[in-house]
Amino acid sequence: MPLRRTTVRVLAYAWAAPTTFVGLAAGAISLVTGGHAQIRRGVVEFHGGFWRWYFTRTGFAAMTLGHAIVGRDANCLDSARDHEHVHVRQVERWGPFFLPAYLLASAWAGLCGLRPYRDNPFEVEAYDEDDRRRRARS
Repeated sequence: MPLRRTTVRVLAYAWAAPTTFVGLAAGAISLVTGGHAQIRRGVVEFHGGFWRWYFTRTGFAAMTLGHAIVGRDANCLDSARDHEHVHVRQVERWGPFFLPAYLLASAWAGLCGLRPYRDNPFEVEAYDEDDRRRRARS
C-alpha cells in the first residue's frame, strides 16, 4: 500500500508541475525582495518581500499556484492554510488546466453578474471547506 500511495503522490506533483513552476517563480520574487520560504504539508510557502506589499494593497492574504503558496506574511499563511490547501487539491485534479479554468470561472461569474472572486466555483469549494472545518471545531 505505501508504494501505491507514493506513486499517486508523485503523479499528483507531476500533473500539477506546470502550475507549481509558476508558483516557484512567484516565490522567487518573494525571496529576492527580502521574503522567506517554508515547507508545510508538502507545499512550499513563500511570504514577505514583494508579496507583503502586493497583498497589503489588494486585500488578499495568500494565493496558491500548484504546490507553492505565496502570502503576505507567516500569520496570513497560518490562517489561510486550510483554504489554500483546498486549492492545492484542485490543482492536483485539474493539473495544467487549473489556471485557465480558474480565470475562465471568474470571468464567467462576472459576466453573469456575480462576484468574480467569491462566486468562482473554485473559491466556493474552498470557502465551504473553511466553513466545515470551523463548524467541526466548535
